Amino acid sequence: MHKPPILGIVAAASDVGKTSYITQLIPLLKAQDIRVSVIKHAHHQFDIDHPGKDSFKIREAGAVQTLIASSQRWALMTEISKTNETNQEADLDQLLTKLDTRYADLVLVEGFKQSNIPKIEVYRPSMDLPLLAEQDKTIIAIATDMPIENNTKQLALNQPQQSCEFIMNWMQNQR
Repeated sequence: MHKPPILGIVAAASDVGKTSYITQLIPLLKAQDIRVSVIKHAHHQFDIDHPGKDSFKIREAGAVQTLIASSQRWALMTEISKTNETNQEADLDQLLTKLDTRYADLVLVEGFKQSNIPKIEVYRPSMDLPLLAEQDKTIIAIATDMPIENNTKQLALNQPQQSCEFIMNWMQNQR
C-alpha cells in the first residue's frame, strides 16, 4: 500500500499564517504533479455543516457518524465528544489511518505541534513568540519573514516557490 510522506506545518500560536502558507504551497506542489492531502487541527468545536442543512439535522439528532456524498466529493463527520469524556485531543496517528492514501503523494499536517513527525515551523519574529525549533528537533526548516539566528534551514516565508522546492527535495529523500 502506498504511504505518502507526512510533513507538519506548525507555529507557536494561532494566527501566525500556517493556513496561508499551506494554501500558497498546494498550487505550487500541484503544478509539480504532487497530490496533497491535509489534516488540520482545530481547537474545540467546529462545524462543516450548518443549521438547516440535512447533515446538521442528522448530527444534531444524535448520529455518531454522518457521511455526506455527491458525485464531486464526500465528507465523513464523526462525533467523538459523546465518547471522549476527557476532552483529549484527536490522535494524529489515528487520523492518518482515515486518509485514503491512493489520493495523496504528500500529507501536510497543520498543527499537532507535539507530534513526532518532520515539520516546518512558520515563524514571524515581529510576533515575539517562542521559536519552537529551539526545543523541537523534528523541525527540519523554518519559514520566516525575516532572517533569524538559528542553525535550522531557513525558508523565505514570502517566497513559497522556495518552500516548494525544499519540500520536493525532502520528498525525494523520503523514498
